Amino acid sequence: MLRYVPPIADALPRRGNAFSAFAGRLALRAAGWRFEGTIPDVPKLMFVVAPHTSNWDFMLGVTAMFALGIRVTFLGKDTLFRWPLGVLMRWLGGIPVYRHAPRNVVEQTVDHVRQQDRIALGLSPEGTRRKLPAWRTGFHYVARGAGIPIVPVALDYSTRTIRFFAPYTAADSVEADHAALGPLFSAQMARHPAQY
Repeated sequence: MLRYVPPIADALPRRGNAFSAFAGRLALRAAGWRFEGTIPDVPKLMFVVAPHTSNWDFMLGVTAMFALGIRVTFLGKDTLFRWPLGVLMRWLGGIPVYRHAPRNVVEQTVDHVRQQDRIALGLSPEGTRRKLPAWRTGFHYVARGAGIPIVPVALDYSTRTIRFFAPYTAADSVEADHAALGPLFSAQMARHPAQY
């Protein structure tokens, strides 16, 4: 079993049971992964996860979610929520976003967060298919619009560590967020370093 699992406060939305937590922890240990850091005791937060260079990162995140017993909500394009895959995506905590809707994705997400009493929103500021010249900025505007703290989460493949950093309040500008968060993530090794 894992030597350390961050304590989870009752304030956060929970999922699963003792068996699913055991299975998630066993799977992480079998793959050589471990946790480091703590998770704040707040009812609403945003996990900003990086580096994100592979679809395997999603599977790692789902396994960690079960190991911790947290219900993490994540965004996905609406086409992923068609039957039959949509049943699984919603069960895992996904919510569809409609990119061609009159209101943009940030507004849809902020509204969703505001309507919840408790939510752990998981986002990644960059994509999996190619290296981006800069992070996507949606996480900044969602955090500011919804008034929720950001908890940086690093996936370090060099040490197989899922690392939780101290909560961070979104700054007045995207550039300030990049300056504060970028060094945390650049110190980690991605699954595909050339894409990060």
